[in-house]
Amino acid sequence: MRFLARRLLHAGFLLAAVSVLCFLFTDLAPGSFFDGMKLNPQISPETVAALKAQYGVGKPLPLRYVLWVKSVFTGEWGFSFAYDSPVRELLLPRARNTLLLTGTATALAWLIAVPLGVWMAYRPGRWDDRLGMGATSLLLSVPELALVLALLCFAVRTHAFPVGGMTSANDEQLGLLARCQDLLTHMAIPAITLVLANLPLLVRHVRSSMIEVLDAPFIHAARGHGMAPARVLIGYALPAAANPLISLFGFSLGGLLGGSLLVEAVTGWPGLGPLLLEATMSRDLYIVVGAVMVSTFFMVGGNLIADALLIAFDPRVRTD
Repeated sequence: MRFLARRLLHAGFLLAAVSVLCFLFTDLAPGSFFDGMKLNPQISPETVAALKAQYGVGKPLPLRYVLWVKSVFTGEWGFSFAYDSPVRELLLPRARNTLLLTGTATALAWLIAVPLGVWMAYRPGRWDDRLGMGATSLLLSVPELALVLALLCFAVRTHAFPVGGMTSANDEQLGLLARCQDLLTHMAIPAITLVLANLPLLVRHVRSSMIEVLDAPFIHAARGHGMAPARVLIGYALPAAANPLISLFGFSLGGLLGGSLLVEAVTGWPGLGPLLLEATMSRDLYIVVGAVMVSTFFMVGGNLIADALLIAFDPRVRTD
């Protein structure tokens, strides 16, 4: 419990530091949301000045930060200039969509990476191991943007998957099973992109951890007692190699969240990515800060889950 309490305290400090840096960087960035209004001849300077006073744009930066923190505790998370709405109402649906996409991609990536990495570690240097290492090297060299564009071209030419959005236009008329199928087909392109972008790193880490454990004396002793190879791999080697893999889980979730923002913007998935891009272009300050904070919260949450799993599965962590 003391270990988790320290991690929670560190997470709180990290979130506070990220919020301060977001406000500082957005204040240093040139331009504001109301600069575009000044170019519109139909909007008088008095109206622009009144809107700035209404939203508190002209107040000092420390005061604006304190007011934003108060709005976070009241559940508003600031106020959007463009949508004329509390930021919380805009972020929550987008955050759920991003979490659905990244959670699905994380589960698929690990379900593929663990057995593939274990198999490659069991047969090091053979043709299947060399084929797997070559494939992962190729995927590591391909940018994420190129992957998603190639998959989009494939979907457009073959009509195998729908392109853009999260649901079809007639989604409300479909039954429950048809709606789930429609959601999965729309999720296919962004999810496959995230899986292919993160799979090579996961496979290589699993393979490296397993190869190191398979050379341990207790594995040679288990083999000497005539145990089946599958029991040695699954029952002894994989649990011993789980410690660095559990730590990698939190980092992989954070990497998927960072990559999902670009993939969402390209594929039209209604997550935090398109909202953050639109808010950045229009200088909608509080949406930018809120989206960055939600992404940071997801990353911190993934690392906390990894820490909790380490405590549960590794008695050395509990002893220390």
